Amino acid sequence: MEGFAGKVVVVTGAGSGIGQALAIELGRRGAKVAISDVDTDGLAVTEEKLKAIGAPVKADRLDVTEREAFLLYADAVKAHFGKVNQIYNNAGIAFTGDVEISQFKDIERVMDVDFWGVVNGTKAFLPHLIESGDGHVVNVSSLFGIFAMPGQSAYNAAKFAVRGFTESLRQEMLAKNHPVAVTCVHPGGIKTAIARNATAAEGLDAKEIAQVFDKKLANTTPERAAKIILEAVRKKKARVLVGPDAKVLDVVVRLTGSGYQRLFQGVVSRVLPT
Repeated sequence: MEGFAGKVVVVTGAGSGIGQALAIELGRRGAKVAISDVDTDGLAVTEEKLKAIGAPVKADRLDVTEREAFLLYADAVKAHFGKVNQIYNNAGIAFTGDVEISQFKDIERVMDVDFWGVVNGTKAFLPHLIESGDGHVVNVSSLFGIFAMPGQSAYNAAKFAVRGFTESLRQEMLAKNHPVAVTCVHPGGIKTAIARNATAAEGLDAKEIAQVFDKKLANTTPERAAKIILEAVRKKKARVLVGPDAKVLDVVVRLTGSGYQRLFQGVVSRVLPT
């Protein structure tokens, strides 16, 4: 429970997957939990699980792309619990499609949720985190924020942006001596619904792509991911790689530089459906 008991923590995208697992694990460790999602059914499930273990919980529907709503939400969480210590900007969506065939609106939607959602959450809660005297920003990027692959240009763009934004924020907090730690999370293949809920460009079978991801690439459970993330947060690490695939591919990129691009293009063409 070290580092979390009595803390007020905020988790976006808490209706399923890593977000739900994080919220429950934080509740088990004694935190007071503010959870949000656009999926109200999934959010209700998470809320009930938190209540069942006796964790104080505030549950709200929130679209992370709605900036004004996010700002009001931050103030509401502060008013409800009296302080805010940690924000886990976890909400995200996925989309598959080459640049050539992807529509502008599809790319914009991924950026709005996966990047701007993180920016909105960080900006909305940062003043409260600084005020707490013991703040922590945890932004969820991806293994796709470390290396790029064909068909994932929109998702890669958003997750690389999250990485850059978060690493810069961490340096700013250190330079200004603000009492806010910053951690960037890079999950590999996690057994969540993100692939099954993903969309795809016209002509691609999103369901088939999701099946391949679930069977061949998703190796880590959300519960295991949550424990890895929280251990990194407890130690105030700058970066955390979640899953053996994330660790291996991070090494590959470090060793090969830009050479990984040709290597992955061949692998992807054999693994994923056309």
